[in-house]
Parts: sequence; structure tokens; C-alpha cells
Amino acid sequence: MRLPALDPRARWGVCVREGDRVLLAHREHELHRTASIGKLLLLLQVGQALEDGRLRRDEPLDRREVEPVADSGLWQHLDVDVLPLHDVALLVASVSDNLATNVLLHRVGLPAPRGRLALHDRVRDRRGPEHPPTLSTGTAADLALLMADLPAVVREWLRTGTDLSMVAAAFGLDPLAHVEEGLLNKTGTDSTVRADVGVVGGIAYAVLVEWDPGQDLRDEALAGMRRIGELIRGRLHER
Repeated sequence: MRLPALDPRARWGVCVREGDRVLLAHREHELHRTASIGKLLLLLQVGQALEDGRLRRDEPLDRREVEPVADSGLWQHLDVDVLPLHDVALLVASVSDNLATNVLLHRVGLPAPRGRLALHDRVRDRRGPEHPPTLSTGTAADLALLMADLPAVVREWLRTGTDLSMVAAAFGLDPLAHVEEGLLNKTGTDSTVRADVGVVGGIAYAVLVEWDPGQDLRDEALAGMRRIGELIRGRLHER
């Protein structure tokens, strides 16, 4: 694979792996702000606790135990206050639900960092100087490795992800009906961040993009991410 044209005004971190082989890499060890990508560490912590019996799938969790939070997610718009733990995790994986994220964090606490991957805080409507400056950070290399070796329950959750606007746009799938297509992914979005990590057909990828405040490189970031997705799709068709 050869790196496609990427807008040089943005900072890119790219890693695409197939098994032990790195197919494409660009500044893959540089640390990036990764927005909601860090919620993966929470899902992994919850998944591990389910597997070893410390948590139950049907444990009821009550959103009234945390402060309301806006932006991404569905639970804030639903009437029901209590959901089983499994459904709360599914909301995080499917629609990056901020309220569900904070409810899980209230139950299990912040996950420990994994190497240079870290979820630093709960989701906040306002992030002030007294708070961690960003929700999560990570490197493309570490995230691609993480996606290549996910436990079964986390894979189950991530199959339902609805954001196919970035790298995954290249696969032409229905965002609302693709659980049988073999794609798992998690995205992160902030005003100056676009990030997509996933695995499809045994190929794991992480593409992280950020730019300086005052610029608007959303279109350029999405176009470059899709071009990387097209390379992955081409690799799959070569088999």
C-alpha cells in the first residue's frame, strides 16, 4: 500500500495491519487527541468484567445517578431511566452515547491506560481549565493493534456502530444495517479531530486526523480518510 494524498495542513496518524504485517503506516507512533475513541478502553474494561463474572449483562444501570450530558447519543432522548448494562454498553458502541458512557464510568471507574492509549475523563458539556484538556489520546499504531485483538463481547457491540462517515465510507455499507458485513469500527469527532479505528476482513486500521483551531479541514480530513478506506477495500478485493 502507498499512502494517498493527504492534506498537509492536518496532522495524520495512520496504521493499517494484516496479521503481523503493517501494510501502511504514517507517523503511527505520534500521540493524537482521539475524542471518543477512548471509549473503547471503557468497553474493554466492561467486557473483561463480564467475562470474569464481576459484572452481569442484565445489571440495571440508572442514568439519574449521573449529571445529564448532551451531544452524541440516544439515551438522553429516551423515556426510560434504567437499562441493563449490556444495552448501555451497546449504546456506547453503536452511537458513541455520552450519557451511557458516563453511566458506565460511574459504575466501573476510569479504565487504566493501555500503553499510550488513555481515556482521561468522563464526557463533559463544558471542559474547563480544571479538567483534563481532552477526553482521550492515543497513537495509530497502538489502536490498530488493539482493534486486531478484541474480545468477543466487544466485537459484538462494535458490529452495530452507525458512523461510517470516515474510513468506513469506502465500503459502501448501510450505516444502520451492516452487522453481517464483517466491519467493526469506532469513531471519534471533535471540532478539530476526526478519528476512525476498525477491523474488516482481518485488516485492522487506525486513522487519526487533527488540525489547529481556527482552521476548518473537515472535508479534507474526511476525503483523505475515505481514500485510505479505498486502499483497504482494494486489498480485500485482491484476495
